[in-house]
Amino acid sequence: MRTEAVLAGLDPDQRTAVTAPAGPVCILAGAGTGKTRAVTHRIAYRTMSGEISPRHVLAVTFTARAAAEMRARLGALGAGGVQARTFHAAALRQVRYFAPRLLDGRRMPELMESKARMVGLAAAKAGVRTDRAAARDLAGEIEWAKSSLVEPGEYAVAAAKALREPPYEPARVAEVFAAYEQLKRRQGVIDFEDLLRAAVWGIEEHQDVADQIRAQYRHFVVDEYQDVNPLQQRLLDAWLGGRDDLTVVGDASQTIYSFTGATSAYLIDFPRQRRGAVVVRLVRDYRSTPQVVGLANAVIRQARGTEAKLRLELVGQRPSGPEPELKIFPDEHSEAVAVARRCRELIAAGTPASEIAVLFRTNAQSETYEEALADAEVPYVVRGAERFFERAEVRQAMVALRAAVRSIPGETPLVEAVVEALAATGWNRRQPPPGGAAREQWEALAALVALAEEYAASPEILPIGEAGRVQRDVSLAAFNDELIRRAEQQHAPTVSGVTLASLHSAKGLEWDAVFLVGLADGTLPTTYAKTAEQLEEERRLLYVGVTRARQLLWLSYGQSRAPGGRTRRPCRFLPQLTKGGATESRTVEPGRKPDRRRPQVSLCRICGATLLAGADRKLGRCPTCPSDLDEDLHERLQLWRAATAAELKVPAYVVFTDATLVAVAERRPADPAQLLAIAGIGPRKLGQYGDAVFALVAGASPDDLAQKNFEN
Repeated sequence: MRTEAVLAGLDPDQRTAVTAPAGPVCILAGAGTGKTRAVTHRIAYRTMSGEISPRHVLAVTFTARAAAEMRARLGALGAGGVQARTFHAAALRQVRYFAPRLLDGRRMPELMESKARMVGLAAAKAGVRTDRAAARDLAGEIEWAKSSLVEPGEYAVAAAKALREPPYEPARVAEVFAAYEQLKRRQGVIDFEDLLRAAVWGIEEHQDVADQIRAQYRHFVVDEYQDVNPLQQRLLDAWLGGRDDLTVVGDASQTIYSFTGATSAYLIDFPRQRRGAVVVRLVRDYRSTPQVVGLANAVIRQARGTEAKLRLELVGQRPSGPEPELKIFPDEHSEAVAVARRCRELIAAGTPASEIAVLFRTNAQSETYEEALADAEVPYVVRGAERFFERAEVRQAMVALRAAVRSIPGETPLVEAVVEALAATGWNRRQPPPGGAAREQWEALAALVALAEEYAASPEILPIGEAGRVQRDVSLAAFNDELIRRAEQQHAPTVSGVTLASLHSAKGLEWDAVFLVGLADGTLPTTYAKTAEQLEEERRLLYVGVTRARQLLWLSYGQSRAPGGRTRRPCRFLPQLTKGGATESRTVEPGRKPDRRRPQVSLCRICGATLLAGADRKLGRCPTCPSDLDEDLHERLQLWRAATAAELKVPAYVVFTDATLVAVAERRPADPAQLLAIAGIGPRKLGQYGDAVFALVAGASPDDLAQKNFEN
């Protein structure tokens, strides 16, 4: 009877996962499909049926929060006693317990909380000069190498094979890596990767330890299996010891941490590696409205590569809601102001501020939204990062800017003065550094330059009483005062508010209303994503962002970073948003005339990008996507166009433009519908030139057409 209570309320797929027999089970669980519910009910069902004992179960998660949630749910189901821990917490418990036996009576070495300080010392020992950001990036490279089971002497080759972008030459990173390992041994400390390695070593090299651990833990559950790295998989294999009572849960479409060494390969290969594995797909989405689910499906449907093999088509289970909406603004500032205004409206209408999130690609984007929300008197919290003006590099830059007032001539244009002052800190506007932390630091200072550009571009006319009106002071000193004002305004404490977070730190969370902002190519995907694999991970980031929303979803981008700046393209991963999906609107600032021209949004037939430029829509693809041009057909089309234009005594482009000829030669239309699908070709040109185009596509030569015209 107790088992029936556990099964009550489960959907058919969840029930299949819960009741699957002992052995390897792979649960492919899409966003919002109840994966935690499925695994906790599976554990409870098996314990209540007498199949397993709770004390013999080890459930592994990636965050302490997820482990605590799992323990709470298991307790509520009557399955207390199950160990639910992170990989590191489980390894720490085991290594600490067995340390006297493994280390000849000595206690376990002290565990370092952070690598950065030790890495800085190792870099100095290796003769490599670093700052705080570079030390963090070096620590990240060392963490990736150790998680990937790469030794210092193997780093250079492994980094090249993995297409890493280290902060220094790979050989130099390897030297720092080696020095870091020596320093740790000398000081008698270990890092988190050493902890996992020690647990593996204890099991693989000491049979008595292996026997005791395997007698304790006989049934395993691993959550977020797409995020496992090679070292964690090695530990899992050591725990299993050849046994197969393993349940894994994951979603390949949410693989967004490959830069840390995580890989979805173990999830993808699970059925092949473990004979007789049961694979269950959870696709009923209980989190989001059907409209949000539809957009999520459209985003991930265009995915390519290995992870796309396990792509899931979600089915929304909630009542219908508003369509996701794409908003296009003149610039980032206008975008942020509109987002803040909408957040304020939602809060006034009853949505708790804590149920609203503004998500962006990089932490450096947060400053604009911090400022806009503060101006709108909307409380906010920054998740996973310091507030913009509290970052060390920003504080240092502000000191440099104040000092520059004395050293830079007063007549120097503001933006030029800011760039010159920041150059004194080592910042180079034209050369973003490699390495994630260093690049994040660079982006933060670039955001200060963007602020200066915005400040200088809109010198408001201010009244000064009877004397008339003057332009706002746009000197470096005045800009410093503006920065101080912004910093002070944002220091007001907030307990509960709108969440500002990067897409990476939003993973695993959800809100009633989500604003996905800055969706412009160059930001998402980032300009640093160059390979097909990196671009696909950027697509998955957008998918993760979309699936965070329960009810309301806003997608937006500014056409330029600052007023009057270079126009940017929308994020290439946005699907068709005008038919059966999100609606698209252009928004203008108050007082400005609306732009009546509405771009027809269409999809790239190769990568699925949203196309707004006329030439791109005509081609049906992004200019950066590979062309499948039929060169012979293109040449025949050119000859035919020249002859036709001469006969009609009109310029060649009046017949068909160059872009239209390329589009025809790439898409090779075989009927009127296909020809009309090419932007710029309407019924009139179909009637005039359709037969000739179809003949040329079928293989006719221009001479054949000329002879036919002569005979007619």
